Amino acid sequence: MYGLVSKLIIYRNIESDSILMKLSDIFNRFSLGKFRRDELTDEIYAQIHALLDVATRYGFNNNLWHNYLAYILATTENPFTLVSEKVGASEGSVSRFVKSDLAVFKQLFDFDFSEIETELGINCFSVITDYRAVVKKEQIFNKSVSEKVRELSDSIEKAADEDELFDVVTDFYRRYGVGSFGLNKAFRLAEDGRGNDGLLIPITNTSDVKLEDLVGYDLQKKQLIENTEAFVRGRSCNNVLLYGDAGTGKSTSIKAILNRYYPDGLRMIEIYKHQFKDLSRIISQIKNRNYRFIIYMDDLSFEEFETDYKYLKAVIEGGLEPSPDNVLIYATSNRRHLIRETWSDKKDHDSDDIHRNDTVQEKLSLANRFGLSIGYFKPSPQEFMEIVSVLASRHPEIKLSEQELRTEANRWELRHGGLSGRTAQQFINYLAGTVSAGPGQDA
Repeated sequence: MYGLVSKLIIYRNIESDSILMKLSDIFNRFSLGKFRRDELTDEIYAQIHALLDVATRYGFNNNLWHNYLAYILATTENPFTLVSEKVGASEGSVSRFVKSDLAVFKQLFDFDFSEIETELGINCFSVITDYRAVVKKEQIFNKSVSEKVRELSDSIEKAADEDELFDVVTDFYRRYGVGSFGLNKAFRLAEDGRGNDGLLIPITNTSDVKLEDLVGYDLQKKQLIENTEAFVRGRSCNNVLLYGDAGTGKSTSIKAILNRYYPDGLRMIEIYKHQFKDLSRIISQIKNRNYRFIIYMDDLSFEEFETDYKYLKAVIEGGLEPSPDNVLIYATSNRRHLIRETWSDKKDHDSDDIHRNDTVQEKLSLANRFGLSIGYFKPSPQEFMEIVSVLASRHPEIKLSEQELRTEANRWELRHGGLSGRTAQQFINYLAGTVSAGPGQDA
């Protein structure tokens, strides 16, 4: 195995502490006879343990060794894979080196572990190459990555040689991309700015909510769809501020937009206001990638004494370097103007600020940087009941009549936060849970 891995050229930047490199070193010492049986066995078991951990994290199954090698091909970023992400397969001198590397990976796929198993009296490689994983809930593993990697693994198994493998891999890069951005929908900023996966850390389990799940607000959803569709198609579009009453579906709309346009190359980065100073670093990392990024800021607002909003203004406006065309900002807020105003802002006196009007205008100007503002407001009593009725229809186990449903919903909203889509959903969750619990059981 060591002799194979050492031949890599284009894919030579595989991390030295990876499972592949550690196993390569183990097999090198085995081939040279420079090992103690118990120590080598322990080292092998440590790498098998690491492989099982990766398999659990990404929901791999059947041949874990194949899945793992496909994962390396899918996540290794180098000049070739990044170009393939944008244009797909391209012939040239570099393709000869790539095909040589892929021939190595094909040999690794077909690697015979029987010699080392016989010598050490172990069978762990036989187990991982014919593995039957316990069925897991999707929340336990990264489904987005799992499906793509297993698809690539199956295609590599069927490839006859490096030429077919070249077509398989470059087509994968063209369709899905490469690395973390290619395989994941959403990201957050590492708190210390230095996560194990770099500046941005994948959010491995995202909500599967759809725009159709949000009852009402058709005009608001239409505006959001039109702007996002223009963005992913490379047309003119705007940064968006969704503002209005709490619990009306602002955040849900943005999460649903991600799910709708993820197949079209949309990715989302969630960031909080205390991280705004890192916005420039984030944009530098994503501006040349072949994806469309929405920087998502939920529940955005600033108190009078907070000044982090100035970082945001600078990014939206752009400095000497214009803002990249593959980045937009979507924010939600309960405040239309984002920065809290005080009564002193309204007065013409009793202020230490000589240029008071300039200060007020600076506060108001942040919201004006968003070219599109979409208002989400609490529903009327009639609209609230319509939301309740539609949500209830999605739960056949709820058997209340329309009048009973209306009466119970009115009681609920009086005690639980008033009229909003969130209140309606919580009411339906309560009803469905109570019915599911059955007589004499706790809901």
